[in-house]
Amino acid sequence: MGLRMAEMFEPTLAAAHARITAVRPADYARTRNALEGAVSGLSPYITHGFVTLDEVMAGVAAKHTLHTQHKFVMELGWRAYFRHVWSHRGDGIFESLHQGPLPDSAYATELPADIRLAATGVPVIDESVRTLYGTGMLHNHARMWLASYVVHVRKVHWRTGADWLYSHLLDGDLASNHLSWQWVAGTGSHKPYLFNADNVARYAPAKWYSPDSVIDTSYEELDLIARDPSNRAPSHNRRRPALSPTETEEPHLCVGPPPEFGYTRADATLVAERDVWIVHPWSLGPLPASLPSDALVIGLFVADFHEAWPWSLRRWQFVSHRMAQLAAHRWHDRIDILANAFASARSVRAISEPHLTPWLARMAECIPAPCPFTPVALRCDSFSKWWPRVSRDLRITAANT
Repeated sequence: MGLRMAEMFEPTLAAAHARITAVRPADYARTRNALEGAVSGLSPYITHGFVTLDEVMAGVAAKHTLHTQHKFVMELGWRAYFRHVWSHRGDGIFESLHQGPLPDSAYATELPADIRLAATGVPVIDESVRTLYGTGMLHNHARMWLASYVVHVRKVHWRTGADWLYSHLLDGDLASNHLSWQWVAGTGSHKPYLFNADNVARYAPAKWYSPDSVIDTSYEELDLIARDPSNRAPSHNRRRPALSPTETEEPHLCVGPPPEFGYTRADATLVAERDVWIVHPWSLGPLPASLPSDALVIGLFVADFHEAWPWSLRRWQFVSHRMAQLAAHRWHDRIDILANAFASARSVRAISEPHLTPWLARMAECIPAPCPFTPVALRCDSFSKWWPRVSRDLRITAANT
């Protein structure tokens, strides 16, 4: 995690495919819980549609034997499962699915300054925040530790923490992020997820170890803390005009793309009587082979979404760089203006995307992205109920090589 973001996650198809080629599923299954384990690093590319779950599965299966119960396959399944829940519950995923250890009203709705500044004095938490700010990424185990500390030790509502984490992630997916926080909080699972200093020492590098801290105790004691509304760790650090040597400044968030990438307002005259293909931030893979040679490709940011969900500059740059490779014309505008502009086109098509569900259908014919997991019509409220339904029909086929 010490490399610069540009070295870690180059926004190109070649980089995405190189990561697929480099996956070692046996090592992944054995070491994935360790912060220095053999994780794939594919999540930013999957989130933003450089590659689909189909392509990832087929690409790995071309070199390695996979089966439906393989940990790597099931991890791809979790991403699809969270989308399944989102498709059934809609905006309900942004509210507690059921009560956790305490009523929602028992939790604070503002993230304490010492957490934002990586100055809690708990090494595992401060290292998590510094890594997040420095790279835009965080190992899944560290995300769980951070969420558990925020919710169960500091008694901050899971939604507050989930919104904050999403805004700084390079791979932020609203379904995966917010439903994972609910799983940790106990509002989307049967019990809260708890961790202690021994767990950190087992899976993290030495500088993350947290002896003699609030988490250096038994799971029984941590469960009592999680269920006691009056028992919350004190905030030892308050926001001050100048940062101390132990504090880390939170990166600025942006509601629009960097101007150097050449975004303009929507222009109806450009698309009038044209066949248009929309490239949006979640569909940054190759253009369809069936696209007519005279089709107009428009890169698109819907301002309404990003005003509600701002991103870090790092993420804007990652997405904008790839979008510029795909579309000579790139628009950033509000939905009413965009919809009016596209109304003059002969046809408009795009890959469907739940992040844009309220808006994309107003502008385009939406085409589902390929997925190896068969959609389940019946809502499944747990992965254990969903997985048997999709895995029994799952066919893991190697990519053509």
